Amino acid sequence: MTGNGAVHDAASRPFGSPGRLSEHYDAALLDLDGVIYLGGTPIHGAADALAEAVKHRMRLAFVTNNASRSPSAIAAQLSAMGVPATATDIVTSAQAAARLLAEHLPAGSPVLVVGGMGLRLAIHARGLRPVSAAAERPLAVVQGYAADITYRLLAEAALAIDAGALYVASNVDATLPTTRGPQPGNGSLVQLLVRATGRHPIVAGKPEPPLHAESVERVGAKRPLIVGDRLDTDIEGAVRGRADSLLVLTGVSKPIDVLLAPAQRRPSYIAADLTGLNVSHPAITQADGAFECGGWRASLAADPSDWLTVKGAGDPIDGLRALCAAAWSRSAGESHTGDAGTPEGRRKAAEVVLKTINLAN
Repeated sequence: MTGNGAVHDAASRPFGSPGRLSEHYDAALLDLDGVIYLGGTPIHGAADALAEAVKHRMRLAFVTNNASRSPSAIAAQLSAMGVPATATDIVTSAQAAARLLAEHLPAGSPVLVVGGMGLRLAIHARGLRPVSAAAERPLAVVQGYAADITYRLLAEAALAIDAGALYVASNVDATLPTTRGPQPGNGSLVQLLVRATGRHPIVAGKPEPPLHAESVERVGAKRPLIVGDRLDTDIEGAVRGRADSLLVLTGVSKPIDVLLAPAQRRPSYIAADLTGLNVSHPAITQADGAFECGGWRASLAADPSDWLTVKGAGDPIDGLRALCAAAWSRSAGESHTGDAGTPEGRRKAAEVVLKTINLAN
């Protein structure tokens, strides 16, 4: 779907927008870590950009795969950063996981919780009983990230899963962004239990449907825009939910990742940060096999060892948009040849063209 009434073919991404995205879409469903803050540190300009979007009547909801904290705690953190929010504005993967469990289990069922207080509260709010030991015969195990998870608790979870408990994960993000760099996320801890038990969990968080559905329903959006920093969760979740998306480059995914993204992880729009909500996005034009955006012109290279070429000047993000349009224009059945025919070759070629537009990783 699109917010301005135009119909876009997914193959034509990235899209252009003649006006502000905050005027075209009625709600933004925003990821938190890597979008509004990074490891608890506010991202410069994020609060101002969101305040500007609200002025243009864009509703905001905050959607996170982090299941460790309660919505009220997250709302308090956002408010302290200058982003007014209440608990009802927050949608967490803990809530999506609890909803999923409540659909499968009788009220009052014991659920072994591997995670933080946010996950325990979400389970309790759905009429289920949080427990911490396999001896209590839980009907399910639910796992979410928390910094203080112990080996003992993981061992209890493994015993319960082996005994037949339903296994649900709030999310399977391999890493989480911090100011020091990526660190192991819930997905990494999930792999420990998968390896120990041979069982894979049902996943509630992005990019799976439960969290997306919970978010859209909560905000009542008719034309939602999914805003995130990760291609493998935020953007893939948007694609699965048939919603448009804005990727910001303040968190996990970098320009090279966007350029090499497979079809199911390609954003509708690309911006350096949340200021991208409040500006127009130049349309990409195509002529003679080349793609132009701003002052940049990109095309598939005639030499198969190069893959892409780009020339011009201007905003580097416009250069990235033009390069993505060229790279993504190759049909699914069309293969690369030469040095660029291998993943390593395409990555090396991508590094070269990104340096040309001053967007080296």
